[in-house]
Amino acid sequence: MLALTILSIFILLIFLMIFIEYRNEKKYQAKRRAESEKKRPARKKLKVKKVQPKREPTPKPEPTPEPVPKPEPIAEPEPTPEPEPIPEPIVEVPKEAKQLPEGNYPKFSHARLVDMGLSDEEAKEFVGELIPQIEVEIPLIEVAMEGGDFHKMERLTHGIKGSATNLGTGGVSDLLVDYNTYLKTGTDIDIAKAYFEHLVRYTAELKTQYS
Repeated sequence: MLALTILSIFILLIFLMIFIEYRNEKKYQAKRRAESEKKRPARKKLKVKKVQPKREPTPKPEPTPEPVPKPEPIAEPEPTPEPEPIPEPIVEVPKEAKQLPEGNYPKFSHARLVDMGLSDEEAKEFVGELIPQIEVEIPLIEVAMEGGDFHKMERLTHGIKGSATNLGTGGVSDLLVDYNTYLKTGTDIDIAKAYFEHLVRYTAELKTQYS
């Protein structure tokens, strides 16, 4: 700590000596400039004679020529306005009405199961199991229809179509065949909605028939 203090004092002394030397040098330079100014002879001021400019003779004004009257412009005849074209009447072409499915199918019959050797009661039990399967798929088909997903509607109807056609003919069975066939290539959402409404109706009829 003491060494640091001594070092600081030493550096301060060096700066002080440099400053005193610099100030003495400035005083010496100023003194020399003052002595050299005294020895320099005074300059005589030269008198500058003012030269009066020569007056030029004032030019006589030239006579102003009289203005030549401009010829009046010849008025051009106004162009005859062309008659406005008569718009052609717009003939509305009636749009071709969509062929919506009518849904006229015969009543569902489980005679196919009876022909296969089942009793009437056994056939009705199989049909009774089909109804909840269709009811589960109906909300899923509706969601796919609202999203315009024809591929998903086709896949959902394909499963219940196979179950329905294996159990019988007519009613919901024939409807699902036509509905699924249309969804494979069709793209009209109105037709898809019409088939869906028929599906809901025929499912309700099948439930009433086998309740």
